[in-house]
Parts: sequence; structure tokens; C-alpha cells
Amino acid sequence: MNLNQITVPSSSLERAVPFYQKLGLKLIVDALPKYARLECPDGTSTFSIHHVDDINTTNQGITVYFECEELDDEYDRLIELGLAFATPPTNQDWLWKEASLFDPDGNRIILYYAGENRKNPPWRVK
Repeated sequence: MNLNQITVPSSSLERAVPFYQKLGLKLIVDALPKYARLECPDGTSTFSIHHVDDINTTNQGITVYFECEELDDEYDRLIELGLAFATPPTNQDWLWKEASLFDPDGNRIILYYAGENRKNPPWRVK
């Protein structure tokens, strides 16, 4: 099984789409103001955003992870574009390096690099 797409809710695609474009995703379906689909710059996964009238921004149930081989450089690029991060690139106990931010609707975004530890950490079940 391979990840095909993730869809997140948004109260304003006019705000959300440019945010994800700054992250490097390419708009491939433009059905604004109700729906947009973007293509990840690496791999084959896509990312969708659909309009909702009422979004519960206190619900932290949606977290999206985007892997970046050059995480520090990507972080610097996004800071230059004016994106605000909740946490800078930080080495985690689970052997991933992560930086976090929130999209305009409060969905948590994690940019990370894990290398071989993404699917094969030392504690992987054999």
C-alpha cells in the first residue's frame, strides 16, 4: 500500500492553497472555492483541500507529514517566504528531525527527515 492522498478541511481555500504552494506543492485541480488538489514535489502522493463552513481549529486530530531530505534548507526557504513555524528543525528521540507549523486552518504540518529510520528504526518489529 502506498499513500495516495490526504484531504484536509479548510474554511478558506483562497488562504490555504497559497500556503501549500509555498511548501512546494503544485496545484493540479483547481475547483475553488470548494476543492483543490495538489501534487507533492517528490514521489507520487497528492494532497487535497476541501471547503467546510465550520472548522474546529482546536481539534488536533489532523497532522500531515511531508518528508524533506534537506530539511534545514527547506526550513530556511520557508522562513524567507514568511511562514511562521511552531518549532524549528529538532532532532527527536524517535530518530527523526522535525519542524512543525500550522496551516491557515490550524491543521498541524510536520516537515521531517528520517532517512532509513522512517520505516526501519532500530526498534522495528521483526
